[in-house]
Amino acid sequence: MTSAAFDRLRPTAFTDDEPIVRARGLTRLYGTRVGCLEVDLDVFPGEVVAVVGESGSGKTTLLRCLSGLSPPTEGTVLYRNGTDLVDLYQIDASLRRRLLRTAIGVVFQRPEEGIRMRVSAGGNICERLLAEGERRFRRLREAASFWMERVELDLQRLDDLPGTYSGGMLQRLQIAKNLATNPRIIFMDEPTSGLDVSVQARFLDLMRRLVRELGLSVVMVTHDLAVARLLAHRLLVMFQGRIVEHGLMDRVLDDPQHPYTQLLVSSRLTV
Repeated sequence: MTSAAFDRLRPTAFTDDEPIVRARGLTRLYGTRVGCLEVDLDVFPGEVVAVVGESGSGKTTLLRCLSGLSPPTEGTVLYRNGTDLVDLYQIDASLRRRLLRTAIGVVFQRPEEGIRMRVSAGGNICERLLAEGERRFRRLREAASFWMERVELDLQRLDDLPGTYSGGMLQRLQIAKNLATNPRIIFMDEPTSGLDVSVQARFLDLMRRLVRELGLSVVMVTHDLAVARLLAHRLLVMFQGRIVEHGLMDRVLDDPQHPYTQLLVSSRLTV
């Protein structure tokens, strides 16, 4: 693919200090149970934010609210659309659908939630382009091949069904599918869960390269502090639905202030 075609596919790069996503007072309740509570968060261009905490701490709930999958009970999620910040859950339905199909990507812990298993790998990558109205077969095929290569998948597997792919390949296929529509931000829910160490390392190397080359922003939920440290710039620690500590990755892990963060770090060090 030519460099001009690549420029057409890559996301819009933001170089200023304005956030791509701004959440304020984000609260999600399930009856009397707290999912997340009064979360404030800014995500800036080109940064990777990791969210850690034990099971039930609210990590995935927060991710779903930020990514448009689950509306909050209270609070706002503002997305940068050009020069404006728009409220994801208050804007016109057609604009919201467009943001969810183009500017926002989601990589699920279970690939079956993000990939249609009865559609070829190439067909999955093209799905979001089809939703945008692209109908030229050559253009669709070119885009699918391009992103297969970018995520280090064998082009000979372009027409294979995802059921024939390994776990690591499925996660890379999810990445390719999301990148096809130029997202500004990708949300990842435990993307390395269930992968062996060597496959996990290859996936993290790929994500670091894509973040650097494409200027992507990423919010990643993980239970693994080692994974967070390898990929993220900033760390959020959740406990009982709240963010109890946040800051630059090395600062939080090397000098944790909150007792729960201290417990997480010490537990990791003693494993």
